[in-house]
Amino acid sequence: MSKARPVQVIAVSGGKGGVGKSNIAVNLGVALSEKGRRVVVLDADLGLANIDVLLGITAQRNLQDVLSGDCELRDVLVDGPGGIRIVPASSGTQRMTQLSTMEHAGLINAFSELGDDIDVLIVDTAAGISESVVSFLRASQEILLVVCDEPTSITDAYALIKLMNRDYGIDRFRILANQVRSDQEGRHLFGKLARVTERFLDVALQYVGIVPFDEAVRKAVQRQRAVLDAYPRAKASNAFRSLAEQVDQWPLPSSPRGHLEFFVERLVEA
Repeated sequence: MSKARPVQVIAVSGGKGGVGKSNIAVNLGVALSEKGRRVVVLDADLGLANIDVLLGITAQRNLQDVLSGDCELRDVLVDGPGGIRIVPASSGTQRMTQLSTMEHAGLINAFSELGDDIDVLIVDTAAGISESVVSFLRASQEILLVVCDEPTSITDAYALIKLMNRDYGIDRFRILANQVRSDQEGRHLFGKLARVTERFLDVALQYVGIVPFDEAVRKAVQRQRAVLDAYPRAKASNAFRSLAEQVDQWPLPSSPRGHLEFFVERLVEA
């Protein structure tokens, strides 16, 4: 099935756990939805899903049910804040972390069902550099790496960039600084990462800005809401809108690269 408009597939990753990937994936989705984009967020942490918990959503079915053939993908989609839709994964199921290549492909192939119903697919990956994470990153058109002001965050982001560049030839990464006090601090963080990658790798890093430290984010998490939904005027909410403005300007790949089918093909190759 071909589509008139390519689907933008954005993976949100970071190497390290605890940098706020899921929060960023959800709120970026809400901010893009505010701009009229039809957004689906895929919880691709296949063994330790957390987006449903983050948003206080009770999912009757999840990706495991799709894989086992019990239902179709659209049966597991749940409505999230701001008009986004979420594909929940299962939690505490080790089986989901050990999918074969064909199972990964079958999983993503299910997205073809969504047809003309989607403009942006945001993939919230697991932490680390497992085979599952690598598969999703390879299949996405854009990789948004989240870093925060911890030494392990920079080293883990570098390890992920190095792996994707050395083994898979991916040479473009967009970098977002999370939970920083100022743009200056964000640029300083980016500079640290850029210096080490420039020395050893042939990659292009693009700084896309910050999500500032904001008490409203913590309060929204406690309330199991997206910060854009709970505190639309918060500093962090404005930062997500600013990020969405940028994402909206990122070039859409020409056919067939921009189609969900391309995402499938790349996963099959993996």
